[in-house]
Amino acid sequence: MARRAHPTLLSRLLAERGQSAEEFSEEANRFAFEQGIRATLSARHVQRLATGRRADGNPLGPVRAVTQRLLEQMLGVPTAQLLAPVAPAPDQVREWSSEALELRARIESGRSVDHDVVALLQHKLDLTRVIDRKLGASALLGELRGQVDHMRSLLATVIDTGTRQALARVLVDASALAGWQSLDQAKLGDAWHHYDRARSAARVAESPSLEAYACAGQAVVLLDIGDAASAVGLTGHACAVAEDQAPALLTSWLWAGHGEALAAVGDHGASVTAFERADREMESAVGNSGAAYLVFDHTHLSRWRGSALARMGSPEAVGVLSDVLDRLDPTFTRAETALRVDLVQVLAATGERGEATAHAERAELLAAQVGSTRQRRRLQALAG
Repeated sequence: MARRAHPTLLSRLLAERGQSAEEFSEEANRFAFEQGIRATLSARHVQRLATGRRADGNPLGPVRAVTQRLLEQMLGVPTAQLLAPVAPAPDQVREWSSEALELRARIESGRSVDHDVVALLQHKLDLTRVIDRKLGASALLGELRGQVDHMRSLLATVIDTGTRQALARVLVDASALAGWQSLDQAKLGDAWHHYDRARSAARVAESPSLEAYACAGQAVVLLDIGDAASAVGLTGHACAVAEDQAPALLTSWLWAGHGEALAAVGDHGASVTAFERADREMESAVGNSGAAYLVFDHTHLSRWRGSALARMGSPEAVGVLSDVLDRLDPTFTRAETALRVDLVQVLAATGERGEATAHAERAELLAAQVGSTRQRRRLQALAG
């Protein structure tokens, strides 16, 4: 009987670092970007490097020089040594039997996840989104985090590529919603973390458009911590990634997000141009085809444009936002809250104190109703 090949040193280092192939891939790609190394490392390639084998079981061929450079700079170990097999320590050999049984049990559990299960998880998430829209994040954040953790646990044991990618797409959606809920609760660190997980899941799903979606969510966090310049860069990157790859509705949404970021740095002309691009993409969109996770239409686009105008102190914002308020679906409680806070901002700036006070009182009530710490803080800042 042929002896089982020993794992590589890279495999052992990943285990010692407590990293999955996806997590190491994410760190490696970020490191390459920061160091100016023109290389990317997918999770699938990390798995091949760690095992020393291709997907078909044959030995791994030569590794590209730029990949060698990336690994060596990250880990400080020559590539030849990283990819060489290493014998397990004696205590590891003794533990293999119980560890193998546990892992086999987890993988068998993962085999029960099929496209029907993924569809059920998506349906549950869709119900959560509707309740969130009406009742706010405070009612559901804990439950949604549980859904995210459950999906991440399942993803770690699913082997079938198609099922794995389908599950990862739902995980992107769930993590992004958790990011938005955390943002609404003013939990900025948690929001960033959830969006970062969404980006990682998008890579597993091999979906540039979903990664662009998660990037745009992170940009909102950057705006909330006062780093508008970075938000401009990140939303611009998201728009570039989505170019000719994302559904028209998502592309429209991404350009609107870029317009908001540009408004935050005071670039009125570029912001207007971005919203004009969002309008054109919206016109070519067919329903929410390819972007079922988005609730976005002409009314929401106008609300976003009005918010950008309010950021820049433009009196035009009053007319835009007032018109949206008349057309907004009354079940979108959180959206109405944000819209009224935007109106408070621009009305106060133009000296319309009476109207500003009326909107502030209504916004305060709605913010309390949905538990929006973010909007309450905005109101407090405007009042102060």
